[in-house]
Amino acid sequence: MNSRIRGSRGREEGLLCSLYVVAREPARTFKDLLVWQKAHQLTLAVYRLTSSFPKQETYGLTCQMQRASVSVAANIAEGFKRRGVADKARLLNIAQSSLEESRYYLILAGDLGYSDTKEQMIVLEEVSCFLEAYVHRILAPSTS
Repeated sequence: MNSRIRGSRGREEGLLCSLYVVAREPARTFKDLLVWQKAHQLTLAVYRLTSSFPKQETYGLTCQMQRASVSVAANIAEGFKRRGVADKARLLNIAQSSLEESRYYLILAGDLGYSDTKEQMIVLEEVSCFLEAYVHRILAPSTS
């Protein structure tokens, strides 16, 4: 059974964020979560991007970008094993906040002329869509 999930930020993003959720086996580890897999891809993309930043940014923007992107995937992983809905939701909200922080750093890196960040922004948008859907699923009333 397929169900359609729409993004909550508007029509244009709704079209971009529309995805089909297919019934799957329940995740046994956080690595089975599509949202974590996408967040991990973002982290790897950020590390590749920042490897070419100027040396003076080693303890500045480079460190901040890496830390924020790691936080997204780490909070999804930590939230996976939390038993209570409130605990899960809190950690997923932290992941969402770190994702928005990452969005700003990508904008800043582009504006400073350090790199073209379009590829990373695409991955970030995918993470955002999956994370929003995951949060809604966690917070949805149980039907069992």
